[in-house]
Amino acid sequence: MTTIDRHARDLPLDAHVHTDLSHDSAVPLDDYARLAVERGIAEVAITDHVDFAPSAPGYGETTFEQRERIVRAGAERWAERGVAIRFGVEITWDSRYAAEIRDHLARYEYDFVIGSVHIYRDSPYAADHVAGWVAGRSLAEIVAPYFDEVAAGARTGLFDAMGHIDFVKRFLTPHVTTADLAAAPELYEPILAALVESGTALEINTSGLRSPAEEAFPSPAVVSRFHAMGGRAVTVGSDAHTVESFAWALADGYESAAEAGFASLAFRRGGERVEVGLTAAPNVAAGRSL
Repeated sequence: MTTIDRHARDLPLDAHVHTDLSHDSAVPLDDYARLAVERGIAEVAITDHVDFAPSAPGYGETTFEQRERIVRAGAERWAERGVAIRFGVEITWDSRYAAEIRDHLARYEYDFVIGSVHIYRDSPYAADHVAGWVAGRSLAEIVAPYFDEVAAGARTGLFDAMGHIDFVKRFLTPHVTTADLAAAPELYEPILAALVESGTALEINTSGLRSPAEEAFPSPAVVSRFHAMGGRAVTVGSDAHTVESFAWALADGYESAAEAGFASLAFRRGGERVEVGLTAAPNVAAGRSL
């Protein structure tokens, strides 16, 4: 059996990467940077987890100062090798902690901020709860807790991008299939409308292609619907937590953006939002303000 190598090469940006500063990764920053040099990935956003719920697995694991020091030092080391390392973050959006999240982002400066909804042990979508949660409920009722929370996060305008907006697909398989969700595009519209209204970017997260869902978060059809509804900002990330997953299927995400009608990706480097072209662009300084 032949294994197809889907690791992207010669692309300008992977906007979602986790290092050993996240509770669920053991990869040092330098390992990703070395791969970026080898594969021609010009720019990488280190987006380690920050959680605000005390019950969350990454709660209090690191400090802002620790993460900034390590990532900024890594950026200096690798700049001369042609890789731009950005200090980002993936904040778990939880509406119960909206005030704390808002305060954190007012107090601390990141280059790029992703807001995402995650699944923890007490979620109805956790492995030991999901079958019971799905039983007897309509599709709209099944996804409502997750989709409603994502839409709420998007409406805040706190984040540069909302990450993996239908990550719940990973946990619903096989009880709910990607075909089931594809047949109900209206379920996505409140999220997409909130993104459009707040100007928040939609993340195309290619980790879904290596999950049980076998589909990006979200699918190309949803990305196209976002564009048709007036969405003007998308970003793409591999959501790597291991060296094997760095830049994996990233080209699929770029293709999804292009086929939906996007000419560039939306990114931020600590200042104003910039456009990043969808083709190889080793001179990352070429990004222009939106």
